[in-house]
This record gives sequence, C-alpha cells and structure tokens, in this order.
Amino acid sequence: MPSRNRHVIAVVVLVPVLAALALWAFAWPASRIAPRDLPLGVAGPAAAAAQVERQLEGHEGAFEIHRYADEAAARDAIEDRSVYGAVVVTAQGPELLTASAAGPAVAQFLQQAVAHQATTEGAQVKTVDVVSTPAGDPRGAVLNAATLPLALAGIAAGAVVTLLGLRGFRAVTALLGASALVGVVAAGIAHSWLGALGGDWWTEASVLGLSTLAVGGAVAGLAALIGPAGTGVAAALVMLIGNPFSGATSAPQMLPEPAGAIGQWLPPGAGTTLLRSVSYFDGAAATGPALTLAWWAVLGLGAVLLGGSLRARKASGGPAAERRELSAVA
Repeated sequence: MPSRNRHVIAVVVLVPVLAALALWAFAWPASRIAPRDLPLGVAGPAAAAAQVERQLEGHEGAFEIHRYADEAAARDAIEDRSVYGAVVVTAQGPELLTASAAGPAVAQFLQQAVAHQATTEGAQVKTVDVVSTPAGDPRGAVLNAATLPLALAGIAAGAVVTLLGLRGFRAVTALLGASALVGVVAAGIAHSWLGALGGDWWTEASVLGLSTLAVGGAVAGLAALIGPAGTGVAAALVMLIGNPFSGATSAPQMLPEPAGAIGQWLPPGAGTTLLRSVSYFDGAAATGPALTLAWWAVLGLGAVLLGGSLRARKASGGPAAERRELSAVA
C-alpha cells in the first residue's frame, strides 16, 4: 500500500510538472517572436545606403546589417542565404527584396518594418520576392507542419526498435530502413502531391529520411545505453525543446535567445533549415545543418551498436566468464 500511494503521488505531481514544461517550451518562444540580429542587406549609393542603415539601426538589436554594392549583389546574398532580405536604394525610391521561401513570417515582418519607415518619410516601397514559396504552398504551411510528424516518426521508430528488443546491426538496419521509407513517403506527399517543395525530389527525400534517422537513432541509442528511460529522455528532448525551438514557423533569429541557437543543434531545427535550403535555395547554406543531422544519426546508431555489444557481453558473463573458461581448460 505505501508503494502504491507513492505511485499515486508521483503521477499527481509529475503530470502537472510535465504540462507546465510543455506549455513553457511552446508558449515562451511563440510569445517572444521578434527579430534579433536578423541578417538584412542594404544596397545602393554609399551616402543613401548609409542613411538607410542608420534608420534600420534605430531598431535596436533587430538587424545585422550587411552592405552590398548594388541590387545584383544583394540578390545573390539572398539566394545564398546570407541575408533574409535587402533594402535597395534606387532613383525611384526604396525597394525591398525578400525571400518568402526562407520564412514567410520574416518576409512579412520586413515588409511591415520597411514600409512603416518609408511611410513616415512619404515614400513608397516596392517589394520584390526574390525566392518565393511554391504556388502549391504560398504560406509555407506544409514545410512548417512537417516538423512535428517527422519528429514523431523518428520517436516511433526508435521506440518500436527498443520495444521489439532489436539490438546491434538488426536495430540499425531497422532504423535505416524505416527512415528511408519515411523520407520517400514524406517527399511523395509534400513534393509530388501537395507541391509544397520545389527542389530535387531524391535530395528532399534524403533530407526527410535523415531527419527521421537523427531522431530515431537518438531515441534507440539512448535506450540501448541506459534502458527504457532513455526513450522518454530522448523523446522529451526532441518534443519539448527541439520542436518549439526549431524556428520552423519563423526563423531562428526571430526566437528569444538562446532558443534559436539551441534549436539549430537539434534534429527538428537542423532538418527544417536543411529542407528549406535544398528545396528552395539549390542547397545554399546546407553544410551546417547537414552535418548536425549526420552527427545525431551517427552517434545514435553508434550508441545502438555499443549498447547491444555491452548487453551481449553482460549476458555471456563478460571477462569473468572468459577467465573461468580458460582456467577450466588449463
């Protein structure tokens, strides 16, 4: 009876704690959306560009200003994902270059901020979307919504492998196969059916599969090392930190610090950034998030193999059993 009472108390206490943690993790970043050192370009004649730069610096800490010689250089920077947009000073007035594919929420914010600044000066701003979202997903909703299902697929893959008692190379094979199929199915839905992705189909499928594998490997790997509790720890890390800190609905620089930076080191954030790069920007700035996902996958699968090896060694009696066998032979 005392043991059961402790279990009841544990449930009564832990469930509200977890609910509060989840509410904080999702609500805090969402309630603090604002630009923080958001990379923004300024191009045009030196004197006029300097004036625009001073005006933008009036938004303290909002923008990280990059200067470019002309509109062509600013466009190249946007396509390379060096900046989210650029203000170009022309003889006809200011022109705003955006990239809704990098984040529709960011493009909308830039339009509001620059348009408001120009209105106070009696000028009209022409807006040009340099890298736009596909016609099948003009608001970028599909890519944003894909973050959660991919995380859930990875958690499910890792949990099922653990529950079925798969170890070593069998567990690794199961995770690789499941992740590959998830990538193919997800690309089929998002690219072929919904038309929400616009890059190379197989590259997108690979990114979607790698994102799933990074999560699945982490879940199964931690479970293999520390037991079933590892599944819960890894799942909580992905769902309560990785998902809300991913910046999928806006951008990492729009989240409160250090949430944006942390999110890019976890699979959901890295996966979203990488998918944007390969789908809309011809792979620009893809190296960082690709390496992050690869490290998660490699470390996770390595932990699965190590955990299986340790369990097999423990089951056979380990070094002590080997010494006893040698003594018996002698």
